[in-house]
Amino acid sequence: MAMLEAGGNAFDAAVAAGFTLQVVQPHLNGPGGDLPVIFARADEQLPTVLCAQGPAPAGATSAHFAELGLGLIPGSGPLAATVPGATLGWLTLLRDHGTLDLRAVLGPAISYARDGFPLVGDSVGQAIATVEELFRTDWTTSAAVYLPGDRVPRAGELFRNPAQAATYERLVAASEAGGSRESRLDNAIAAWTEGFVAQAIDAFCPLPWRDSSGERHAGVLTGEDMAQWRPTYEQPAHLDVHGVTVCKTAAWGQGPVLLQSLALLEGLALRPGTADFVHLVVEAEKLAFADREAWYGDVPDVPMTELLSAAYNAQRRALITDGASLDLRPGSPAGRTPRLPSFVGSASGAAGAESGIGEPVTTSDGVRRGDTVHVDVVDRWGNIVAAMPSGGWLQSSPVIPELGFGLGTRLQMAWLEPGLPNSLAPRKRPRTTLSPTLVMRDGIAVLACGSPGGDQQDQWQLVFLLHHLLGGSDLQESIEAPSFHTTHFPSSFYPRASEPGHLVVEDRLGDDVIDELTRRGHVVRRAGPWSLGRMCAVSRAPASGVLKAAANPRGGLGYAVGR
Repeated sequence: MAMLEAGGNAFDAAVAAGFTLQVVQPHLNGPGGDLPVIFARADEQLPTVLCAQGPAPAGATSAHFAELGLGLIPGSGPLAATVPGATLGWLTLLRDHGTLDLRAVLGPAISYARDGFPLVGDSVGQAIATVEELFRTDWTTSAAVYLPGDRVPRAGELFRNPAQAATYERLVAASEAGGSRESRLDNAIAAWTEGFVAQAIDAFCPLPWRDSSGERHAGVLTGEDMAQWRPTYEQPAHLDVHGVTVCKTAAWGQGPVLLQSLALLEGLALRPGTADFVHLVVEAEKLAFADREAWYGDVPDVPMTELLSAAYNAQRRALITDGASLDLRPGSPAGRTPRLPSFVGSASGAAGAESGIGEPVTTSDGVRRGDTVHVDVVDRWGNIVAAMPSGGWLQSSPVIPELGFGLGTRLQMAWLEPGLPNSLAPRKRPRTTLSPTLVMRDGIAVLACGSPGGDQQDQWQLVFLLHHLLGGSDLQESIEAPSFHTTHFPSSFYPRASEPGHLVVEDRLGDDVIDELTRRGHVVRRAGPWSLGRMCAVSRAPASGVLKAAANPRGGLGYAVGR
């Protein structure tokens, strides 16, 4: 908010929030993580995606993992690192669309990292406690940062990360070397991609560290990988539905599953709050996510036009019956034969004890699946931004001492099996779960929204959008509506578990609704009354210019602010 009050725009505010979240929510995102942004500028009103999802390093080949005896890419440790994109994405967004200098925008993050901030709630401490043994016995560089005083920090205590503050300060110093505003930010980008950050990562990655495989492995990310990659601007995938255009990332992310789900539900009688509503939504999602497994990836031949077509979805819609499906059923767009990973049908692909509800949990080997933050900003001029930074968690990879943060582990989302859209390949983006949303009406951006939650992100957003667009509920009412999701399909995260037919619900749906869902064959798991979803949203009414925002009460971490 301070950026807006200082005369900055929505892009300045989003970047300042993003950098601050890297400091104060280190278990949910970090400088070494990933970032997709979807936005519209007030002066152009063109929905645009900034992809700051880094690709696989040049040395990340299936042959290399086979030599290590690995059938899946580990969920933690430097071997699972892609080229870090989050910080580079924020710098790019600020350079191209912001108005303020880097020192102003990074100021709050630098202050919190250098001078300290009180840990909010127990979530950071709980994440550290879960991996405390790993930090003490192997990831000792992380212990030096996250076990101050040789113990897990408590809620409310001041926490500092001087090395991370110093990294930010060096980026600011690089940006003040002179020239135009754009060239100054280019200097900061160069310091990240070719300067001291890339050099520190290049020196650190060859060191072996314990990961979720139980073994110690070195990473393959190099300074050359850092130097060769930059974030890109792209046109979004989109669908016209219910009088609006819903925009998502392309199929290098899971975003189009939201569009497919909306297309599958088109024309059906949906009454929010009923068992039929939950059943139809979940069955549509099962079909859309099956197509995600068979067709989505960073490849040029994803049949997205067919996947979103009315004819294809009418054919797929006919598969929805009154009973819960227990099968993973991808379709055949344009007559093509779908192919699922062999792991999906194997015994090793069955659900394990780690499968959870709501926000996924950290396990003792450092695996944390799906934890993310989300930022939406709209300003008085009509600029609107939805950003989903994630990865680079404190529990994902050991801290690089000179930088104060660790790398991300997004590579775990790629398959080692060849010939799949999401198969591992050098310089290829793994299919991410990060999925912000932008909604246009009559060619003008009117709504931005999103939710953390890994594979649940687009499921929770779908519930929100159906309540808002179909049910006529306002932003806050739509966020607070009882939510649900399915774990029917393979998880995007190591160890890639699935739970066929499983449906996770908030108890507020009511006993009658839940009993009817059970009768229809869903394996229902109650998650408590206020547990599912981390939605937040902003909107702007073009005619009046009225701005609105809403945030999730669940978890006590979301908030909306404006003036």
